[in-house]
Amino acid sequence: METIQMIVTICCCAIAITLLWKVLNWVWFNPKKLENLLRKQGLKGNSYRLLYGDMKDVTRMIKEANSKPMNMSDHDLAPRMMPFFLETINKYGKKCFTWMGPKPQVLIMDPELIKEVLSKTYLYQKPGGNPLGSLFVQGLVSYEKDKWAKNRKIINPAFHLEKLKHMLPAFYLSCSEMLSKWEDVEGSHEIDVWPHLQQLTSDVISRTAFGSSYEEGRKIFELQNEQVPHFIEAMRSVYIPGWRFLPTKRNRRMKEIKKDVRSLIRGIIDKRLKAMEAGDADNEDLLGILLESNFKEIEQQGGNKDFGMSIDEIIEECKLFYFAGSETTSVWLLWTLVLLSRYQDWQAQAREEVLQVFGSRKPDFNGLNRLKVVTMILYESLRLYSPVTTLTRLAIEDITLGEVSLPAGVLVSLPTVILHHDKEIWGEDANKFNPERFREGISSATKGQVTYFPFSWGPRICIGQNFAMLEAKMALSMILQTFSFELSPSYTHAPQYSVTVQPQYGAPLIFHKL
Repeated sequence: METIQMIVTICCCAIAITLLWKVLNWVWFNPKKLENLLRKQGLKGNSYRLLYGDMKDVTRMIKEANSKPMNMSDHDLAPRMMPFFLETINKYGKKCFTWMGPKPQVLIMDPELIKEVLSKTYLYQKPGGNPLGSLFVQGLVSYEKDKWAKNRKIINPAFHLEKLKHMLPAFYLSCSEMLSKWEDVEGSHEIDVWPHLQQLTSDVISRTAFGSSYEEGRKIFELQNEQVPHFIEAMRSVYIPGWRFLPTKRNRRMKEIKKDVRSLIRGIIDKRLKAMEAGDADNEDLLGILLESNFKEIEQQGGNKDFGMSIDEIIEECKLFYFAGSETTSVWLLWTLVLLSRYQDWQAQAREEVLQVFGSRKPDFNGLNRLKVVTMILYESLRLYSPVTTLTRLAIEDITLGEVSLPAGVLVSLPTVILHHDKEIWGEDANKFNPERFREGISSATKGQVTYFPFSWGPRICIGQNFAMLEAKMALSMILQTFSFELSPSYTHAPQYSVTVQPQYGAPLIFHKL
């Protein structure tokens, strides 16, 4: 009996020592080893601090930056969106690193190295990060390697230009409904365009993705919008393994929202599958094209469902349609309208072009593709107010990047906002609104370098960028045909990061009916 107790005691001690070693290695020994390897190669940064690294400073500095508004003539977002990154670069130079909890994060500012990171997607992968993030949205944006390649192949047909042409009537209808609300008031009037643009892009996604109206999709949007602050809070804190299983208030609510959203989307998919079986479905929307593409892929592989997407994967892609398709385009349009309110000469040029191409007619596909000034303005708006502030990747094996050897487990950060405002890249007017720089296109503006990537770049470039561009052109053209607009005296310029770069206090503009 004593022997058994001794064996049990020894086993328990061995397990406890093993667990303690793993914890110590995670929170101290491995971070210090990685820090030493980076410092030996000339990279500089703060010394590692137990568990949190720089994360407390990052959160504190963002909170301080957001406590006061910006000057409207100042478009330099870096001090407001990424103050800690900027301070680190100013203190240590461009060859530097920060700490995301116990993981070091190397900042990459060299265009050739950015190109390499975004090209070698199998070596530099999206970090898994906090498992609570999976409760928000997954889908194509979070998959890697073969799973990403398989799903991208199946989803691709939904975003071919020929398919997108058929979605223009949905774009037009959604824009018309928004403008009819704006026209209800006689003469000049103030409108906070932010909630209207959110509803517009939500409506567009509901119609183009699922053939339903915004009203039917409203509950999904409300739930996903409620999930956003929970998601941000989770991402800005160090994740302790197993924490997601604790029944905290946030964990419970995130799981409830995920379950409810899944149930609503599953209902939409089941209805569509029944309609397809009965031969009654119109498969010109994104969901229909996706389901057809999935069936074809399975058929071509002899009926092997492993080559297709599961219902759960289709649900995640639908959640991604809902969120990414709505969120990024709404903020893109918002900052474009704010900029054109501030720079009336460019608003006049854009309107002149739109009226020259369309007059008072309904915008069409060929005409939208001929809008050169509007395109320049949209590109410059994306440069100054990129929806996403940074792209982060994880080195999954030991690898050499330029002159630096990166051990597996090191993060690399491509600080989009800082690069899009870098005077060494864009010149002394980097923080000025100057669409002229894009007159000859993106390649000319960037001198062929990878320094402008609002939709990412390389094999994993955003699959929906053509969709977003067509939608933005349609909406902007129709607004310019109907109204002139300027900033309201009550407008406060205060961009803040909340998954995308959004207006902290809304965006009230004064509209004048033409």
